[in-house]
Amino acid sequence: MRAVRLHEHGDPDVLQVDEIDRPEPGEAELLVEIAAAGVNPVDTYFRDGSYTPVDVPFSPGVDFGGVVAKTGSAVESFDEGDRVYGTGIGNGDFQGSYAEYATVPTDRVVHLPDGADVTEASAAGVATATAWRALIDHAGLEPAEYCLIHGGSGGVGHAAVQIAAAVSARVIATAAEEYHDTLYDYGAETVLDYGREDLADAVIDASSGGVDAVLDHRLDDYLQFDAEVAATGARVVGIGENSPDPGFTNDGPARSKDVSYQFMSMFNTPDLRVPLRGVAHLMRTGALSVNVGRTYDLEEVADAHRAVMADSFLGKLVLEP
Repeated sequence: MRAVRLHEHGDPDVLQVDEIDRPEPGEAELLVEIAAAGVNPVDTYFRDGSYTPVDVPFSPGVDFGGVVAKTGSAVESFDEGDRVYGTGIGNGDFQGSYAEYATVPTDRVVHLPDGADVTEASAAGVATATAWRALIDHAGLEPAEYCLIHGGSGGVGHAAVQIAAAVSARVIATAAEEYHDTLYDYGAETVLDYGREDLADAVIDASSGGVDAVLDHRLDDYLQFDAEVAATGARVVGIGENSPDPGFTNDGPARSKDVSYQFMSMFNTPDLRVPLRGVAHLMRTGALSVNVGRTYDLEEVADAHRAVMADSFLGKLVLEP
């Protein structure tokens, strides 16, 4: 089978397509014929060694969607031919999804409902599980609460807009103007240009005095901002940053309003099947869709890795073996 692999850590050019033997599933694993694999920033971190270096040769790819080709001897809940999707491979412990086939432990894969698009699902994993964990598990988002989502057009952001809307929260999203109409279609009540000088005032006005929950993907830019626009008792969930040293210039607004901060990683989710099943239900009912901005062949993987870190696009990128 064909698989993208790196034989040393480095820039995107270290990725190459190799011809290797098709793997066999372990006792509690599935062999999945990969229909498509989502491309995520985290894949680039395993590639370049920013995270704990992986043993090489190694195939990246955390997200996947496809069809069960073979089941391990202890597997009872899946059959050959089942459509599935999931996340959490390609992280050093398991070879990833940038391949024609991949073995997947059953604790990070769920059935894909009829009517859900497998390519969309292949890109859903990290983005939607992160958004679900942030808003449902950590923020405890309730109906009618105001929820601010920074970067609403990104992979996590556009999923978060739809998840928040699905629980009847009042969604305020930031994005470039070209994506505003789409975010309104996804359920946002207010969409604001993230570059406007009066952004904080606009958020406060749109939320009638302050937001109840915030999903922040760039803590180094917005940690202080979040405190300024928060309502009393607000919950801020941080999922990332460009610089690893975010800090307050003045923590008074956060303390005076009893703002709670939760920093998180999707990889700490106790059971990935919980958000995956929740997202699958939303996809089945039409309450959530994953926008696939571009698709790439395996041979174009280096271009995909450059694009996921540098380009502006709505939604997600995928590889199709």
